[in-house]
Amino acid sequence: MSEVPRPDLAAMIAPFMRTLLAVELPVLERHGVSMWGYAVLLGLGKEPVYTQAALAKSINADKTRIIGVLDELQQSGLIVREPDPADRRVNLVSITPVGRSLRDRVQADIQEQENRLLEQLPVADRRAFLRSLQTLSVTAGEQPG
Repeated sequence: MSEVPRPDLAAMIAPFMRTLLAVELPVLERHGVSMWGYAVLLGLGKEPVYTQAALAKSINADKTRIIGVLDELQQSGLIVREPDPADRRVNLVSITPVGRSLRDRVQADIQEQENRLLEQLPVADRRAFLRSLQTLSVTAGEQPG
């Protein structure tokens, strides 16, 4: 017995991603942070300190691309960059208390908007969707290339 045909995953996810971006961008603008800036602040939540190269890798960004983002975040007092005492050619990046507070407020506002979208699903489906998405997100990050 064959399965009922369904659209490809990308065909289903792309419109949902466009909707997510449409609700996230005004939140980011209201808080004065770019999408890449928010990605950096989220990335810095995982470890207390990163090298710039390790941070770029952890958020899937080109290390040269995030330099301007890091400059902006540092000028705003959201992150600190300091030379690594073990290798002064390397900068260590950490989030400041102000950056952590902003990141948490932005994330709460974004997740509030996401919850409005997720309310279209019954509670059990919503939980299953989120659990499945978290699993796929982790395993996708483990896939080569």
